[in-house]
Amino acid sequence: MKESILFEKSRNFAIEIIYLYKRLSEDKREYVLSKQVLRSGTSIGANISEARFAQSLNDFISKMSISLKEANETYYWIDLLMETGYIDDEAGEHLRIKCLELIRMLQASVKTSKGKL
Repeated sequence: MKESILFEKSRNFAIEIIYLYKRLSEDKREYVLSKQVLRSGTSIGANISEARFAQSLNDFISKMSISLKEANETYYWIDLLMETGYIDDEAGEHLRIKCLELIRMLQASVKTSKGKL
């Protein structure tokens, strides 16, 4: 059940990231950083989706660990976009909070799963 909540949260986060990408590329004409945040931000949920159908516990841990890395990378890109003025503090902080929530959930999931090995 926890993974389905995580899946839904990551999917909703990916949708927000897609809208951010569209806004950055259309309104701000920013293509490099916006593409990076798009890739990492949507990869979180894609790997969680793969983990839901993992062939083994090790496979599950691997996919969730990749999601965790992608979430950390996404946080980095959001931070850079804020620092450079491409996104305002309010929008950036909203995304950072959502991203940190995913990071914490992924950390807990990976830790719990490793304890089962």
